[in-house]
Amino acid sequence: GLSTQPIWRKLWDDVMKTRPPNSENITCWRKKFLETFFSNVLHGVLDVSSDWRLNDHHFSPLLHSSPHVSQLTLCNMLQDAVELTAEHNQKVLENLAGSLRILKFQHLLSSDQSIRRSLVLLLHRLIHHGSVSQVSMYSWPVPDTVLLILILSMSAGFWRSGNALAYHSSPCGLCREEDKAQSQESAQEQAERGRYNERESGNGDNQKGSPRALEEADAEVNGYGAEACLNSVLSGPRSPPLRNQAREEASSEVPCDHSSIQGGSSPCCVSDQLLCHPVLRKTRRRMKSAVGKKRRCLRRSRGPYADPEDLYDFVFTVAKEDNSGLVDKNSTTEGENAGNWTSSSPGSPCTGHAGCKKRGSAGIFSLKATHRFRSVSTLELFSIPLTGETCRTLSNLLSSWVSLENLVLSYNDLGANIFCILSGLRALSRHSDCHLRVVRVSDVFSHMPCMELVRCVLSAFPQLHTLSVSFDLKNQLEGNKPEGNPSCSEVEIPESCLEQLEIRFPREPLHTTFLLPVLKASKSLQQLSLDSATLPCSQQLGLLLEALKECNPALKKLSFHDVNLAEHQKEVLVLLQDPVLQEITFSFCRLFESSTTEFLSEIINTVKRNSSLKSLKLPGNRLGNHRLVALADIFSEDSSSSLCQLDVSSNCIKPDGLLEFTKKLEGHIQQRGGQIQFTHLRLFQNWLDQDAETAQEALRRLKAVCSVVNDSWDSSQAFADYISVM
Repeated sequence: GLSTQPIWRKLWDDVMKTRPPNSENITCWRKKFLETFFSNVLHGVLDVSSDWRLNDHHFSPLLHSSPHVSQLTLCNMLQDAVELTAEHNQKVLENLAGSLRILKFQHLLSSDQSIRRSLVLLLHRLIHHGSVSQVSMYSWPVPDTVLLILILSMSAGFWRSGNALAYHSSPCGLCREEDKAQSQESAQEQAERGRYNERESGNGDNQKGSPRALEEADAEVNGYGAEACLNSVLSGPRSPPLRNQAREEASSEVPCDHSSIQGGSSPCCVSDQLLCHPVLRKTRRRMKSAVGKKRRCLRRSRGPYADPEDLYDFVFTVAKEDNSGLVDKNSTTEGENAGNWTSSSPGSPCTGHAGCKKRGSAGIFSLKATHRFRSVSTLELFSIPLTGETCRTLSNLLSSWVSLENLVLSYNDLGANIFCILSGLRALSRHSDCHLRVVRVSDVFSHMPCMELVRCVLSAFPQLHTLSVSFDLKNQLEGNKPEGNPSCSEVEIPESCLEQLEIRFPREPLHTTFLLPVLKASKSLQQLSLDSATLPCSQQLGLLLEALKECNPALKKLSFHDVNLAEHQKEVLVLLQDPVLQEITFSFCRLFESSTTEFLSEIINTVKRNSSLKSLKLPGNRLGNHRLVALADIFSEDSSSSLCQLDVSSNCIKPDGLLEFTKKLEGHIQQRGGQIQFTHLRLFQNWLDQDAETAQEALRRLKAVCSVVNDSWDSSQAFADYISVM
């Protein structure tokens, strides 16, 4: 029954010799120590020979700590991948396959072929045959296209096929076991089909041209034929949820031609034999047309790859084939049209972009060269520029990534390629087993109005729980584009499951007309955040509040950041009176820029009467000392407030003002007999360094009342930085 936390905390100090970041948030020091210990040994930061307790040749640091590692970061030249896939670390890799959940890549550099081979083996073991559910990539200013596409494709569960694994001398043992089991299952199915065909053959040749015969042929092409094709091209889905998805991809993208299968030893599938009959060829075309409307079906040449062992060919051969004119220019690429946001498609919200239709993309991923394995459920890309070819690859992967639950694209310099990403998401939305619930997109420049993007995504994914759209600046080319693009504004948004909506406008006007349909469709909305929007007229905020009250009765959290509310005092008071809202944020909203003393008193009295409000955040509103002291009256004896958290960061508060606030708060608590619900006070970036002694006394007395979170902020340096920017 004794806790070992102090022992692990002391071990951290003895071995790591550093101060852990965010130590106040660490709940289990044992896990924190062992996980950090593994990473430091792997990265070469920690020398085990320097500690006598660890310097033992019988002790393997990586093996001992690997079962406790839930997240791992690979950096730079990916030498860690080489180490983990080495023969002597086989048991370490097995442990990681069971414990690792989050795999991160940071500050990657270009790597040679041998390191890529190790990376392929590592990803195959940890993702395809492991437990990794999240892949995150950070800070890659000039990404290696081949390496980036490799990580993306394997995260999506794709891997190229061949007589053996692409980068190993012998097939994966786990793959061999699964293939053996699947081969036995396939053999049983073949035998059952053979017996079924023998029974049906007794019905006579006169039924071959009947409608029933054509229906049976259709079933053969759509079912058994596609399945046999799939078994010969793909190594089979590695988990039950992927089975139907893989069959659909095989019938829509992978041609049923044994000559295109690497190795060339697979027999001709059933559908090839059936398609020799002209009537069945028409049936097959009808089936392809139906599938083409469901997802992208890019036509490919059937020529084999020049070098099956070359990763470069794996990524780029398709583009060479398409550019060389091998693709039938007269063929109808229905899948391309279905994958784009074309106005001709029923219910499509906006016009497609030429970048989505471009042939010869080096990033297009060919399913006929891959196997389908387990895929991750979360993909995050931070500060990684995505070129057109990479976006087309990602779009193609997204179109069938049904296991994906969370997608985060942050500062990827998408530009017009946002339409390509949207086309992939649109294709994904057509899968009945799509699991996407969270989408976050942020970038410097917006290529389409924020509300248009929000409506496009929601119309395709009404099942989303969280949608975040954030842009810093408006694209100059789009600066004069009207907010209400008819292709999006006329589309009806179905009732959605949206619970959290975050929009950061690039200084765009907030027109309630375009936000209102989104709010009406989101009856379950619980959190709404509006950032950097401008209010074109005083009535807009009032209309928004009326819409929220009418359409979103479940709204619990409302946040405004960098929205000028100086002239909207009435609306601010209406919000503070709301009996449903539990958290309200007015961050850098210039609340008191042109206000009077009466306005502050009205705010305090309103909050005192509101028993549902739990959190009030007022950072960056120039409260100053006197307004902070006045806010202490929220907790007076006659107050019915249930306020637990108060955020007054970046409000020009000085030590003497904080001390006076503390004394007044102590007096109210004493009058109420110590009965107060106030628990958290945030004081980041205030002028507490101007009198360290007074500040320390105020903080000491405050911490006896509530939890105080502050920082050691140099106000003089911050002011100098502000002047230099001006």
